[in-house]
Amino acid sequence: MIYIIDHQDSFTWNVVHQFSEFNNVYCSNYFDINNKLLDKADTIVLSPGPGCPKDYPDTSKLYKKYKGKKKIIGICLGYQQILYCEKGKIVQQKKIFHGYQSEVKITNNKSIFPKKFKFKVGRYHSLKLKEPFFSKNFEITMRCSKTNIAMAFENKIDDVYGFQFHPESFLTINGKILIKKILST
Repeated sequence: MIYIIDHQDSFTWNVVHQFSEFNNVYCSNYFDINNKLLDKADTIVLSPGPGCPKDYPDTSKLYKKYKGKKKIIGICLGYQQILYCEKGKIVQQKKIFHGYQSEVKITNNKSIFPKKFKFKVGRYHSLKLKEPFFSKNFEITMRCSKTNIAMAFENKIDDVYGFQFHPESFLTINGKILIKKILST
């Protein structure tokens, strides 16, 4: 089962529909967690949402509790939340990307995706990871082709993955394939 923690975002149910194609999904608001179902889940997805990671301290606690015990996937705010928990700095970016399609490239040989592969993604964010960023077992694996902003990470040791972009967006080409590949690792 996949447990999606909803940070009250308008995209969350698109995420639910996309993940439902691969497994049973349960979704609840971040302030109304069903701990019994969360314990039974194989995968936890941290949804997009408004605000910044420090606005969701309970999500940070859940991430720290389950890191290395369950597969965790972060999308947009969820991506930022994971990096924030890993001592990354999340900062305002100069240009706001709400409803933009950008090209990203795979930049790391350690990625589960082929290096130098490029594709278009849907972006809906005003925050970004401030670099340099170092955390044990975390690799930045995708970057914006134009700005070089970090767009994805992988931690295969602890089974943690994240996307700054929205794989469930119609602006993301082959977003379903990205999710399928991560769920099958």
